[in-house]
Amino acid sequence: QIDQILIHQQIELLEILTGFETKNKYEIKNTLGQRVYFAEEDTDCCSRNCCGPSRPFTLRITDNLGHEVVTLQRPLRCSSCCFPCCLQEV
Repeated sequence: QIDQILIHQQIELLEILTGFETKNKYEIKNTLGQRVYFAEEDTDCCSRNCCGPSRPFTLRITDNLGHEVVTLQRPLRCSSCCFPCCLQEV
């Protein structure tokens, strides 16, 4: 049983040195700091570097055995309050 999770983004050295956005990766840990899940963003290079935080993505969450347990998808949407029917959603 997990009563709390901690999410840590893995820092990519290439991203730090070049400022070039890479696929985000996360370790999902329990309160003892043990990794229980791993999450990885699935996006293309153009979306990451042109759309920034508004980019579309698929986030795949796997357990420690590599079995996919959750998939989150966010389509490319508008972030303007002028078009409330097109706001971000996952």
